[in-house]
Amino acid sequence: MKEKNTLEEHFFEELKRELINGPTKKRHPFRYFSLATIHKQTARQRTVVLRKTLQDTTLLIYTDARSQKIKDIKTNNNVSALFYHPKKLIQVRVEGEAHIITDQQEIRNYWNNISENSRKDYITSRHPGNQIANPENISYNEEKHHFCAIKIIPKQIEYLKLKRPNHIRIVFAKTETNWEGQFLVP
Repeated sequence: MKEKNTLEEHFFEELKRELINGPTKKRHPFRYFSLATIHKQTARQRTVVLRKTLQDTTLLIYTDARSQKIKDIKTNNNVSALFYHPKKLIQVRVEGEAHIITDQQEIRNYWNNISENSRKDYITSRHPGNQIANPENISYNEEKHHFCAIKIIPKQIEYLKLKRPNHIRIVFAKTETNWEGQFLVP
């Protein structure tokens, strides 16, 4: 944002604070969000867990490296994320690029911070989406994990706050050095 304090900056700081609080505050509604990727020119959505929001608004999620979202991102890394806070009536829509983290030390650091119980999500013998006869019959391979981390780098963030007498809607676009905000008709 520009150096001067503007009304747009106030709302940008609010949305940024909510994104940062998502993974850190217990039961924050931004912890789970909808992520859309493109698969054969069709949008595909799924709910994912926000693991971390960096100060520059980069979002971090984890997934199985064999998942469809990884295949989608490898083909077209443009993604959209949708967050909603039902008590504050705030919607945040992030459009950006997804980047699969390949640095093995960074992956190891994230993997080492996952609880033992949660690690099972990344060690299934068959990849996510495979058909099975019974959910009790999932097999695991303790020797190899398929853990993957993704950074979502926002290019544009849209903020919508539902309130009376007027809703507030602002689109923020990333420039080379900062974010520029523009009010929109809700």
